Amino acid sequence: MRNDAAASGPSWLGRIAFFAGLLALWQGLAWLRVFEPWTFPSPVSVAQRLAHGVSDGRVERAVLVTLRRLALGYAASVVLGAALGIALHRVKALAGTVGLLVVGLQALPSVCWLPVALLWFGLSEAAIVFVVVMGALLSITVATEQGLRGVPPLYVRAARTMGAEGLRLYTKVRLPAALPSVLTGMKLGWAFAWRSLMAAELLYASGGLGQLLVMGRDFNDMAEVVAVMAVIVAIGIAFDRLVFSRLERGVRERFGLERA
Repeated sequence: MRNDAAASGPSWLGRIAFFAGLLALWQGLAWLRVFEPWTFPSPVSVAQRLAHGVSDGRVERAVLVTLRRLALGYAASVVLGAALGIALHRVKALAGTVGLLVVGLQALPSVCWLPVALLWFGLSEAAIVFVVVMGALLSITVATEQGLRGVPPLYVRAARTMGAEGLRLYTKVRLPAALPSVLTGMKLGWAFAWRSLMAAELLYASGGLGQLLVMGRDFNDMAEVVAVMAVIVAIGIAFDRLVFSRLERGVRERFGLERA
């Protein structure tokens, strides 16, 4: 049987050693010139390009623009997705009509919404936010509806014997019981929103990290491209560790699946 330390994954020392090994391998390949230098920059050149972008403010401005778009689109996705998921659960007629449409549209790559957004909203911020919303909305809707459907009937019957009905039944029983599934959908929705935003910014350069990637490509500057990719990865890890991991831990502790 694994002990708690093994089950929790590698230690910080092990993680540092792993990434240090990756950087050493990367630097070694760059020194040996296994690939052409202009297509495979060294970590030192990438770090220098990133430091230059930070010093002149380009990276900070791009990050703020991208995060603003992400916040607007993702917030709208959470509100609309949760509301639609609840409606699909409450109204059976919607489950067999709108529900099928939601499942079908979920298989559509989010970048496919970009031409629609450009035709509807033109070259504007609204077009990018729309793509972000459509990238995250459907997964949150499906997770909310499935989470509510998976609530044990015993919980509902017990709450009804104590007089809980209507809105109170949802806010006090159904939604809290469905919270683990809803949180999973929110995490997936954030990942889809982040990818949708990057795709939209790449195709429509209007500030943000996507524009820095396009500029690096246009100037044939692979170090710039890799530096911006590192920033995107760092933001993704930060959101996962600082937001969703903490929320998931809180839910597990509340339901007795993990000790506080």
